[in-house]
Amino acid sequence: MIDIRQFFQATNPARILDFHKESDRAFYIDFSEVRGEPIIEEIKDRITFFEPDNPTCTLFTGHIGCGKSTELLRLGLELEAEGFHVIYFKSSDDLEMADVDIGDVLLAMARRISQSLEALDLSDAKGLRGFLQGAARVLKTEITVEGSAEFMGVGVSGNTEGEVSLSAGIGTITAQVKNDATLRDRLNQFLGPQKNQLVEAINEELLKPAIARLKQLGKKGLVVIVDNLDQIDSQVKAKGRSQQEYLFIDQHECLQKLHCHKVYTIPLALKFSSEYALLTARYMDDPKVLPMVPVMLQDGTVCEEGITLLRQMVLARALPQASGTERLQQISAIFDAPESLDRLCLVSGGHVRDLLRLLNGWVRKGRSFPLKREKLEDVIRARCNEMTLQLSLDEWELLRQVRHTKKVGGDEDYQTLIRSRLVFEYRDRGLSWFDVNPVLLEAPELQDF
Repeated sequence: MIDIRQFFQATNPARILDFHKESDRAFYIDFSEVRGEPIIEEIKDRITFFEPDNPTCTLFTGHIGCGKSTELLRLGLELEAEGFHVIYFKSSDDLEMADVDIGDVLLAMARRISQSLEALDLSDAKGLRGFLQGAARVLKTEITVEGSAEFMGVGVSGNTEGEVSLSAGIGTITAQVKNDATLRDRLNQFLGPQKNQLVEAINEELLKPAIARLKQLGKKGLVVIVDNLDQIDSQVKAKGRSQQEYLFIDQHECLQKLHCHKVYTIPLALKFSSEYALLTARYMDDPKVLPMVPVMLQDGTVCEEGITLLRQMVLARALPQASGTERLQQISAIFDAPESLDRLCLVSGGHVRDLLRLLNGWVRKGRSFPLKREKLEDVIRARCNEMTLQLSLDEWELLRQVRHTKKVGGDEDYQTLIRSRLVFEYRDRGLSWFDVNPVLLEAPELQDF
C-alpha cells in the first residue's frame, strides 16, 4: 500500500537527492541518454582519464531547477568511487549572492577545503592565517562574536598557532560579513589587491600538501565542486560590468589557478551574454549545459524516450524499490489513467523541478489515490495563470516567435524569456533548440500556435 503522505514528501520540489543515502539513490533516474550528450560522463572522464594529475576547471550551467545539483552530487559520488577526494558545497550557504567578489569565493573555498581536510593534519598555513589576521584587524571593531577579535592572534599576545581551526577562523569572518554590506565591502577592499597572494597561499599551504597526503593514502587527487554560483545576481558592478561577467570573466585566473580539479556552476545568463565569446576564450573548455529532458521533438512529435524516463521518475517517488516494469504495473493504483501521468510529463516540458512542483500540487489537491485528472488540470490552470499575469503584448509576440522558429536571441531575450522559465532549451546531439514552456500553451494567446 502506497502512503499518500509519504508520496507527497517524496515529491517535494525543493528536495535535493543525497547520493550517499541508498534511499535517495533509489529515486534517481538517469536522463543522459535523452538530453543530447553525456555531460556528467564527459566531466568525469576529463578528471579521471584524460587529466587526473593536472588541475582542471569545468563550468556547468542550465536552467535553475533542471537538475544540476542532483547531477553534480552524482558526479561527486562517481569520482569518489574512482578514488578521488571530493568536496561539494553550496556557495549560497557562505555567500550573499547579490554581492559576491572574488575574495569571498576564495575564502569560501579555503574554508570548505580546510574543513574537509582537517584530519590530514596539514601545515600551520601561516600565510593564510596572516590573511585572516589582517581581515580581523580590518573588521575587529565591528565583530562581537566570542573570540573573534582574538582568533588567529589578533589583539592578544600575537600567537599565530591559532586556538581555533583554520576553517573555524574563516567561518567567523564570513559569517559576519555575509549579512552586512559595509563589512563585505571593507573585507574585499582588503583582500582585492592581494587576491593573487591569497590564491598562492591556498595552493601552497592547503592544496599541494593535501593532495600529496591524499595520494600517500591511496587517493588519486582532490576535486572541489562549487554549486549555486549560477544563482549570483546580475547587478552591475564597477565599470558597467555585471557581477556575473566580473566574476567568471574578469577574475577567471583566480578561479582557474587553484591547484586542484574544480567544477563551478555559472549563471545561464552568461551563455546569452554579448561577452560569451570572451568567456569561452578564457577557459580551455566551453561551459557544459544541462538542458531539459525532451518531451517533444523539434518537429512537434512526442519524444517517447523522454516521456518514458519521466514516467519512471514520477513512479520511483512512489515505488522506489520496485523495478521499472513493476512500477508501470502500478500506475492505476496511483493515477486514474496512464494518460493523466503522461499529461503531467508533457506539460512539465521536461523541467524536473517544475514536474515535481506540479505533481506535489496535484497530490495536495487530490489527497488520496488514485489521483484524478481534473485535479491536475486545476493545478495546471493555476500555474498558467500565475505565469501569464505579468506578460506584456511584446512578450507574447516573442513567445510566438520562439514557438515558430525554435530560436532565442541574445541578452535581452534571455532576460525576458529564459530567466523567467517562459522558454526552455533542449539539445539534440550538441545542437540547441528552444520551445515555449508547455504550461503557457494553455493560454488563449498561444492557442493558434
